[in-house]
Amino acid sequence: MSYKNFIKDKKTKKILKITLLPLLIIVLGNIIFYVYCFLTPKLEINKSQSYYLYDNNSKLVFGDNDWISLDKISDDLINATISTEDKYFYKHIGFDYLRIGKAAITNIINRNKSEGASTITQQYARNLFLNFDKTWKRKIDEAILAGELEVHYTKKEILEGYLNTINYGGVYGIESASKYYFDKSASNLSLAEAALLAGIPKSPNNYSPIKNYSKAKERQKIVLTMMKKNKVISEEEYQKALNENITIVGKSKESNIASVNYFKDSVLEELKSLKQIPSNIIETGGLKIYTTLDSEAQENLENSVQKYINNEQELETSAIMMNPDTGGIMALIGGNNYNKSQYNRATNSKRQIGSTMKPILYYTALESGFTPSSSFTSEKTTFTFSEGKTYSPKNYNDKYAEGPISMAAAISYSDNIYAVKTHLFLGEDMLINTAKRIGITSKLTPIPSLALGTEEMSLMEITAAYSSFANQGYKINPHFIKKVEDSKGNTLYENKEEKIEVLNSSLTYILNEMLTYTYNKNFIDYNYPTLISLLPNITHKYAIKSGTTDTDLLIMGYNKNAVLGVWTGYDDNKKIDSTKYSYHKNIWIDTMESYFKNHEAQWYDIPDNVVGVLVNPITGTLIDDNAEKKEMFFYIKGTEPTTNNETKDLEAVFKEEQKSKLEE
Repeated sequence: MSYKNFIKDKKTKKILKITLLPLLIIVLGNIIFYVYCFLTPKLEINKSQSYYLYDNNSKLVFGDNDWISLDKISDDLINATISTEDKYFYKHIGFDYLRIGKAAITNIINRNKSEGASTITQQYARNLFLNFDKTWKRKIDEAILAGELEVHYTKKEILEGYLNTINYGGVYGIESASKYYFDKSASNLSLAEAALLAGIPKSPNNYSPIKNYSKAKERQKIVLTMMKKNKVISEEEYQKALNENITIVGKSKESNIASVNYFKDSVLEELKSLKQIPSNIIETGGLKIYTTLDSEAQENLENSVQKYINNEQELETSAIMMNPDTGGIMALIGGNNYNKSQYNRATNSKRQIGSTMKPILYYTALESGFTPSSSFTSEKTTFTFSEGKTYSPKNYNDKYAEGPISMAAAISYSDNIYAVKTHLFLGEDMLINTAKRIGITSKLTPIPSLALGTEEMSLMEITAAYSSFANQGYKINPHFIKKVEDSKGNTLYENKEEKIEVLNSSLTYILNEMLTYTYNKNFIDYNYPTLISLLPNITHKYAIKSGTTDTDLLIMGYNKNAVLGVWTGYDDNKKIDSTKYSYHKNIWIDTMESYFKNHEAQWYDIPDNVVGVLVNPITGTLIDDNAEKKEMFFYIKGTEPTTNNETKDLEAVFKEEQKSKLEE
């Protein structure tokens, strides 16, 4: 052998060692991997949705049994999916190594992880058993599960399972998606419809034709182009599908209530927080979730929102109807249009609550010895504090009695001066203590303006707090889930709906009566009750309070059967035009009145230790038989005004206290 041939032979051997050894390791590794996967127990694939949501009448409202066999699914949909998601699906055994290598190189060049290489098998494994975290542990788990699927199931079974579980823009499974978007079975999809649906899973939020039709169409074109490139459609079919007019229906057969998606999202958030239900059980499917949803209430609420807000492009709404006795959420709106924004303003957004803070203040006052007749002077006032600090709140429209008014009148007119005086008279910490007692968890600062609702909290918080007034004194736990069962009917979780007594029932009765004065025509005087405009539409008795700031409009109201809170405003805190000040009120009264057409509306029985007395509604003082202006106020027995026991005006006491504090 010549020296050159010897050198050449050594180089060849070296090259062979460098290339063959890694290949041998990869081959052996794959053999070991698939032998391991084969020896593992066969994965149980539940041919069902991950969950089924039922309302409070056990009616299915989300999720169905629309599992469809592969041979019944449109060939166009199958071809579109394979062309788009995994064109070598029938050739690989779980992993596309060439695609993985290409994605790795692309990500290295771009210095990110934007390029993915998951096969249909890997995606199916992730859909069934895993979350979507981009961690190495999840990727390793996904690879093992994908291998197990490949060795235990046929390609037909894997593809069928994938198409029946994939996310099509908040709708899971191809049959459900076909019915939702086009009101037809997946067996009857046209090429254009199939390509539109096949484009959604890459980014369900971006490519849903309801959320963003133009982006969905762009994605459809990409899918059709891939199909043409893979020679599963002709140029003629491509052009025809691209130009086909598509009608989007966008409703499911289970529920015609579009806004129920906000409720569904809240249910799933609560489900994840339940320690009794392991996450792997949630993912493997078949859970039956019995919720607190009242479908009729939800439909009434949605109809009311659409009636008043639907044409507003930016003004947003959130609303919660709650059962005050149990804390169960009966209905929820998280925004005007779920397809446009999935952000749940009812549960996640914190806003100023304005004068809806005042009932908490006035309950505190009642507990501290005030009565509905307790009076302060309503006039322009600048409050002076230590170090020369001042605070000058104003009443709406700058209207003042220029004299003493009762607590009941202050509630009716939402008098800010009376509220701040009460707050300072009691001590700023007193209001905070009551708020915490009834479930307010947001940070509250002991400042004068706290009485006017300048601190922020969620609509869920304030609605739950008002439930303590509506149920006459009990703190409740707001919730969406009543019971959870597995696919075999075993109960995994059941809400006990416990409540804790935190308020005096007689005092809550007195407060509830005073909150009916916000629409009582007997209070029409120098000012109008804040909700007098609702009076023509009110056929049942409600306790109601509104709150108004420059950026937030809120109304809270209730009877024994339901508490409803409605908020309107802008996400960017833009100032609200006064022409829109009635929307939230109209939504509230429309929803409540619609609901109570078919349900009993109950009010409260007078407690044994409470007495009613006819008084002047503005001043709260006793009247004679000939008085033109009169109203029934309620008192704890022994505190009512009599000829020998007139209610003391607190104004002088307040001024003396403030003077003493300044001197200190």
